Amino acid sequence: MRRLALSLPTALLLATACGTTSGPAPAAPPLADAGPAPGTKVQDAPITRGRIGSKAEEADFHVTKGNVSLDGKYERVLLVLDLESPCFPFDKWKDEPPPPGHNWPASCDAFDRNFETALFDPSKPDAPGLELVRAITPFGGPMHVEEDVTDIWNGLDGPRELRVRITTYSDGAGKVSGSNGSWFVTARIERTYGPAPREVLAVTPLVYESVKAAAPSRSLPFDVPEGSSETKVRYRVTGHGGQIEQGAECRQPADEFCKREHTIAFDGGPKTALTPWRNDCRTLCTVKHYTGNGLDLDYCAENPCGAQASVRASRANWCPGSVTPPTEHLLEGSTKGRHTFDFSIAKIAPEGSWSVSATAFSYR
Repeated sequence: MRRLALSLPTALLLATACGTTSGPAPAAPPLADAGPAPGTKVQDAPITRGRIGSKAEEADFHVTKGNVSLDGKYERVLLVLDLESPCFPFDKWKDEPPPPGHNWPASCDAFDRNFETALFDPSKPDAPGLELVRAITPFGGPMHVEEDVTDIWNGLDGPRELRVRITTYSDGAGKVSGSNGSWFVTARIERTYGPAPREVLAVTPLVYESVKAAAPSRSLPFDVPEGSSETKVRYRVTGHGGQIEQGAECRQPADEFCKREHTIAFDGGPKTALTPWRNDCRTLCTVKHYTGNGLDLDYCAENPCGAQASVRASRANWCPGSVTPPTEHLLEGSTKGRHTFDFSIAKIAPEGSWSVSATAFSYR
């Protein structure tokens, strides 16, 4: 066979093209930004002193809103809420005295109300909200709430609308509350970067609504993703309103004072019964005395109105001035695929209602 002789420059060129020569390595590309170091804390305030009003014609009727972005894995995420009332402390009355003939400053809402915070997905306008925490306002008093929402921030991605809702109403005559009652809310998100405490595969809101006597039951579908080893549903409920006849299960004529049995099941299977009820409301009341601004009364910090019996009374899973705890229900086996979460509430009064939310969580 005849060999082809190559000149030295030609041989070097071919060797270079075939990657067989040695020489200085090409410069490495710059490292991507790894993000904040573990333990780094950041804070956002999607709502700063947002007003919640009591008149339907107002833009802030019952709700104040902000925007958040769920964008990573965190060691801990804390939702911090601060509720401010125009009713309290009483020194505020110097700047806004009650109108003539009224008992309260116009902007004061002197009642206990549902105080709910939830996320809504703008890309899914028909999906239910995902309730983060529920509390009951302390009549006309302030409140500070901290809720761990780590699993939710680690299990979802993308933008969400954060809504804080208080079902405040006015008393035009100003006798039992202000004629234009309102509240002010600041919501902060405190995120700590670092390894997630567990891997969240799915967070699915199932229901967030007021359930009434006409439709007291639901069967709510959700999907368990592949690889799940545990799935649970977090269930929040509080009874409300409605003039009813008092019976053995009702302490006063409203559903918030009635012991109602709830039944919980998965996939139409065995039912678990629970009766949402709190006997510890009385522990919230620390009696104080105030004289000034035309007032002379004993009151609780959780109830500046002075109606101690109201803050002490046992109720349907709520205590004024405190967070309403959820119950958690485990799906046995956590099998991949479609499942249902089923609940039913017994004997809701015709004018009564129960605020209900449920969210499914799946973990690897």
